[in-house]
Amino acid sequence: MTDPSDTRDLGPRPYSPLWIYLTGVVAAGFAALLAAELRLGVEEFSVLARTSLFWMLVVLVVLGELRPIIVSNSRLAGGTATSTLFTFAVLLYHGLSVAVLIHTLALVVSGLLHRRAWHRVAFNVSQVALASTAAAVVLGAFGHHPHPADPWIPGGTDIVPVGLAAVAYFAVRGVLVCSAVALHERRSLPRVLRATIVHQSVMYVALLGLAPLVVVVMNRSPALVPLFVAPLATMYFTASLSRRRDHQAMHDGLTSLPNRKMLIVRTEEALAEAREGERVGLLLLDLDRFKEVNDTLGHPVGDRLLQIVAHRLTHSVRPGDVVARLGGDEFAVLLPTVRDAFAAREVAARLRVALTEPVRLEGMTFDMDASVGIALYPDHAPDFELLLQRSDVAMYFAKEARSGVEVYVAEKDRNSPERLNLLGDLRRAIGGSELTLHYQPKVGLVTGVVEGVEALLRWRHPVRGLVYPSDFIPLAEQSYLMRELTQHVIDVALEQAAEWWHRGIKVPVAINVSARDLLDPALPDLLEAGLRRLRLPSDAIQLEVTERILMTDQAYTADSVHALVRLGVPLALDDFGTGYSSLVRLQRLPVSEVKIDGSFVQRLGKSRDDERIVRSIVDLVRSLGLRSVAEGVETEEVAACLREMGCDAGQGWWFCEPMSAADVTTWLRERRMAADELPLCESAEVTAS
Repeated sequence: MTDPSDTRDLGPRPYSPLWIYLTGVVAAGFAALLAAELRLGVEEFSVLARTSLFWMLVVLVVLGELRPIIVSNSRLAGGTATSTLFTFAVLLYHGLSVAVLIHTLALVVSGLLHRRAWHRVAFNVSQVALASTAAAVVLGAFGHHPHPADPWIPGGTDIVPVGLAAVAYFAVRGVLVCSAVALHERRSLPRVLRATIVHQSVMYVALLGLAPLVVVVMNRSPALVPLFVAPLATMYFTASLSRRRDHQAMHDGLTSLPNRKMLIVRTEEALAEAREGERVGLLLLDLDRFKEVNDTLGHPVGDRLLQIVAHRLTHSVRPGDVVARLGGDEFAVLLPTVRDAFAAREVAARLRVALTEPVRLEGMTFDMDASVGIALYPDHAPDFELLLQRSDVAMYFAKEARSGVEVYVAEKDRNSPERLNLLGDLRRAIGGSELTLHYQPKVGLVTGVVEGVEALLRWRHPVRGLVYPSDFIPLAEQSYLMRELTQHVIDVALEQAAEWWHRGIKVPVAINVSARDLLDPALPDLLEAGLRRLRLPSDAIQLEVTERILMTDQAYTADSVHALVRLGVPLALDDFGTGYSSLVRLQRLPVSEVKIDGSFVQRLGKSRDDERIVRSIVDLVRSLGLRSVAEGVETEEVAACLREMGCDAGQGWWFCEPMSAADVTTWLRERRMAADELPLCESAEVTAS
């Protein structure tokens, strides 16, 4: 039984419980080793060393130590060295002294080749010496004292002493190793034993059960002993294939870290084992500015960067903690035991410090950083799903506050049970009749011509009634539903545009999309397929994005934006004036239209400051060769003021309220020929939402 924590070669902290335990085991083990070897005379050893069987067994035990059979991906279960078969056979045939001597030589050779730390080699030697001594004591109790000068060959009546000796050997090694693992990973001994005993016992029954047969072959025809390598090799390769399949199912292919499935298993184990008063922590970590690196330098560099991040995270956590990759640049860290939120913050701070070390790739130096959200069991959630959801909420707190690390606070969580229920209702509503589009025209301030309509999403909930976009759009943006919702809106808007265009009402339909939608590589393909299917020109549709997109450098380099430009779909900048955009940034983005936020427009005639702001925006937009559209036009005076400023078009209740598709179709048909006067809305029966 090998130590399953051989991935770390750092020695235990002096005078820690693990250090005290290892020191005690090593002292007892070397005492047993010394006592065993004193029983082997020099003359007897020299005679034994001149036999080919002795060196053959040394080679087989060394090979068995170098290639353990691992039947489980559990870090607690570890592997079973096939050297156990030959060591136990030597114990039965030549006795304790030779068995311990051969296995000690194998462990030293294996330790040197694997570059294990001295304390690991010493511990492995000690636990083998103690386990072999226990087995020899059992044999001695039955009157069997094998020795090189008097080998013992078990017969048919010796099943009981051999079986009990094998049980003693397995039990001592199992308890010694599992105790070390439990102290090393801060887990309970029963938990480690449960995770280990099933996998290890199956292998030990097979290996120790073959030992008497090896003894018989050693006595009759030593040259045939190497033939036992064949079934062992079969067991090794079969277990390796099975383990590789299990590993692929439970680990991330790029970083080899545990994936979400494995994280769920480990978290549920930690929650089940947690005692009263103990806490389990889940940290969700998202890299800042990773997408910029990925988009600028390509996916190979991004993948290499993720591998470096994974390496740094795994070497920054405590033994027993689990680092997993959930996808993209999102990682999770499970703390099976953590004192409190302050201790979890310390772990998160250590992770961020490790990540902020500069990374050099492709001749460039990158400064990485991350936002970390923390949720604790049982303080914040009772199970894995809620822990993950609330650590995700905390991570968004950290991003918004730019604090780096945040612990979940229920009072700040916008995802109340009511909102989560609303999200479930929204998922069911997509594609059904509850979600509809209303349309509000954009009218030329000078010509009075309808220049387009904006599609506005409406949700008539069967129980809640009208649900405003401000209540469900932010919720969708924080979830996986935003892409589905955007696709639904685009499909409905394209169908309506096709109906109008094929009837001769050629007005573009504007659709609001989020920054995430705009940067989605699938968006151009979705639009192109829809336009081709419905036989629409590319300018039959327009995409409106908020001014916040200007603050994201990805917008200027994203392939999706360039693909939309090549497709000929015009872009409009919505809510302009509410952000902190510069002239240079506005000039770099391929937009054809700028919409002035209604909060400024509605105060025209009331605030000189707002009037100056609107006039400046109109002049700025005109100087860039773009069209300006004013939102929130509610009075004739505001429309006249905008017309005097040179604003191109207006949108608001003064012209018309948002209307259903049927109502706006009638409205458009009636006013198609009335371009010589500003159209006032006569549909008083249509209520705006």
